[in-house]
Order: sequence, then structure tokens, then C-alpha cells
Amino acid sequence: VRFNGGGHINHSIFWQNLSPNGGKPSGELCEAITRDFQSVDNLKSTMAAQTNAIQGSGWGWLGYNPNSGKLQIVTCGNQDPLFATTGIIPLFGIDVWEHAYYLQYKNVRADYTKAIFDIANWNDISKRFSDVCKLKVYVKIEN
Repeated sequence: VRFNGGGHINHSIFWQNLSPNGGKPSGELCEAITRDFQSVDNLKSTMAAQTNAIQGSGWGWLGYNPNSGKLQIVTCGNQDPLFATTGIIPLFGIDVWEHAYYLQYKNVRADYTKAIFDIANWNDISKRFSDVCKLKVYVKIEN
């Protein structure tokens, strides 16, 4: 269930996170990115680096930590769903299973994780952020 269900959850978010000419972060999301990562460019480079460091297949995520009220970059191996394994609420995911990038980028994952920001649907990501900011939850995940 974790693998197949996680794959469904992750890809459902991933497809909504992508859009031609995705735009740029704005409003409350841009303010939070600046607060938590100093700049949008720093968010992009940090997220790409952490996602590239995944050994094998997995996902890089920009998520919202409901306990701290801050944005956080987290990686998950395989198809592990972010919220169920970490308590972090997913906003934007980068799929680094080879099927996601190999035909276009071959084995140069770093080019893919850099380019994906060009098609990031910041309207969707901003809506997800706005929605989770309205939640008042505390999450405790026990392994």
C-alpha cells in the first residue's frame, strides 16, 4: 500500500505542480520562501541539490511544516508519501525516478532538477501553501 498508494499520491500532486510557462512565486508564498530560504534562487538551488543527492529513485519536496510554520525541503526514497512519513505537507514535488527525466536528460539528473522550475505551476503551489496556512494542526509522526 505504501509504495503504490504513495506513488498515486505523489504523482497526483506532481502533475498539478507542472504547467507550461509556470511563472514565478508571488504573494505570501514568495514572502515565506524569502523568510525561510533567503531567496527564490536559493530555494531552487537548495532543493535541486538535495533532490540530486537521493541515491536511486525518490522524490524531492518543498513542504510546509505545520509544527514550525515554515517551509522545508525534504527528500523521500522510492514512492514514500511525504506527509505519511514525515508529517510535512507537500506543496511541490520533483520526481527523480528515471522515467521522469531519462528520455530527455539521460543520466544528467542535475539538468532536469534545474529545468523543472521553468515549468513549476506556482499558482498551484501558492494555492496549496495558502490552504495549509489556514490549518491549525500539530503533527507527530512515530516511526
